[in-house]
Amino acid sequence: MGSGTAAGDLYEQAREVGRLVAERGGIVVCGGLGGVMEAAARGATEAGGTAIGILPDEDRGRANAYLSFSVATGTGQARNLAVVCSGDVVVAVGGEYGTLSEMGLALKVGRPVVSLGSWDLGEHVAVAPSPEEAVGAAFGLLGV
Repeated sequence: MGSGTAAGDLYEQAREVGRLVAERGGIVVCGGLGGVMEAAARGATEAGGTAIGILPDEDRGRANAYLSFSVATGTGQARNLAVVCSGDVVVAVGGEYGTLSEMGLALKVGRPVVSLGSWDLGEHVAVAPSPEEAVGAAFGLLGV
């Protein structure tokens, strides 16, 4: 999870998260657009993994180029719930209010949340200082 705009270190952190998830056999599920979503999908596909984008509208043309699969929802921001429920754990990288809403939805439906430079919600989320520690925490929360 993360902002639709990302550059520099934030982009590279998200790309590294995607790569590490793929290398551990995981699948990246994201909102399918640019920024952090693109970076995570790029990292996953560059590592030979799979990236699925849950798009906010019905226009697949807006999907980032690194997705293995895209799902056009036509539901706008409500697609955040579909993104959250499609994964087993949420890793939030940076982000704005949309990311905060996804973190809240994840906690509401019982998905563990890891924050990497994102919102610190106290004992409700695991806070990680690096992509390696974020992915390690995510897989650890899943018991794998």
